[in-house]
Amino acid sequence: MSKFKFSVGPWNVHEGADAFGPDIRASIPFDYKLKKFKEIGFSGIQFHDDDVVTDMNDLTEEQIKSRAGELKDYLDDLKLEAEFVAPRLWLDPRTADGGFTSNSASDREFALWRAYRSIDIAKQLGTDRIVLWLAREGTLCAESKDPVESIDKLRQAIDAMLAYDPSIKILIEPKPNEPIDRSFIPTVGHVLGFANSTSDPSRVGALLESAHAVLAGLDPAFEMGYCLVHQKLWGVHLNDQNSIRYDQDKSFGVENIRSAFNQIKVLTDHQYGSNGEFVGLDVKAMRTQSLEKSFQHLENSLKIVKLLEEKVARLDTSRVNKYREMRNYEALEMYIMELLLGE
Repeated sequence: MSKFKFSVGPWNVHEGADAFGPDIRASIPFDYKLKKFKEIGFSGIQFHDDDVVTDMNDLTEEQIKSRAGELKDYLDDLKLEAEFVAPRLWLDPRTADGGFTSNSASDREFALWRAYRSIDIAKQLGTDRIVLWLAREGTLCAESKDPVESIDKLRQAIDAMLAYDPSIKILIEPKPNEPIDRSFIPTVGHVLGFANSTSDPSRVGALLESAHAVLAGLDPAFEMGYCLVHQKLWGVHLNDQNSIRYDQDKSFGVENIRSAFNQIKVLTDHQYGSNGEFVGLDVKAMRTQSLEKSFQHLENSLKIVKLLEEKVARLDTSRVNKYREMRNYEALEMYIMELLLGE
């Protein structure tokens, strides 16, 4: 029995397109995905704003709220809850140069409108969490934006969101590169520093994705630890990554099993989830996977998390402490490897 509750987003079951090729699988209906997620063992759903209200740019605020309320009824029927809502700012032509940091004032206004509507949707769905993946908040041309002015624009936008609804929390999910090569907020260290400059630092925290830490050349477990010590780890997206290639969203633990173990260990040791936080999975099926097996990567990732929870539970802490006192780190390392390899 896992100590965690798990969440997933509908985009984690997709048609197989990537930056280098088109769709290769048929689409799976949204309502079927939700039912299947519940069957697999998820209790929370991660949403983009337009996952909830598909044509929201053409609707009024009241229409958007009404449509979101309809989905809330469906989630209640399935005994699922919304973990968060994230404004999808990176696909619209008006956000090609970034949303909150665009050089166009009208584009910045559009980005803030979407952020406000995401807050409205979140309230209808019964969650107070807004996730910002600052996908294009940076530059492709170093001289195209002043970094000081741009980060101040970003802060103004987040302050406006905090003022729009005094009950929401904003979780910033950093990524060091792709699709932008110079991100203004590339790591959780940047997130926490930036949070302190906002109008209400107590409502701005971090969502850490394993692969994004690896892309920055960092250890996901240590990044989680950094946020935990500041009480700012409000969300995690577990997945895996083969070095610093494009964002791969591989099934959790399939590339770096020791790293995966230490991620589960730090979350377990420091009672992550005790305040209602979810363990999110952000994993994608391999491009070669058949339509019929579109959910297998999620099942595999859940199983790996639970297997590693068992490994953490079996860890002999007195033995670990003994090796630490002796500074016999070779023995400690071998003990961990034996634990992971089943000896």
